[in-house]
Amino acid sequence: MVENDERFDIDSKFLRVLLIIATVFLLFAGPTYIPYLLSNILNLGSFISVVVGVVLFATGVFLMVFLVRKKIIS
Repeated sequence: MVENDERFDIDSKFLRVLLIIATVFLLFAGPTYIPYLLSNILNLGSFISVVVGVVLFATGVFLMVFLVRKKIIS
């Protein structure tokens, strides 16, 4: 049995494109559109929507750093 050191392998172009699109969505829509939807349309508190926006933005930054380290984004 062959053991793999990586947690998951990013070989397919589909997965690479999907990860890049998810990163862009989290970086741009995370701190802007999602808090707007949460606070104005779903009538949640503004504090909760801002916290969710910051968490989504931080997730996008961490995903971008991961993609840069794996040399998917150069």
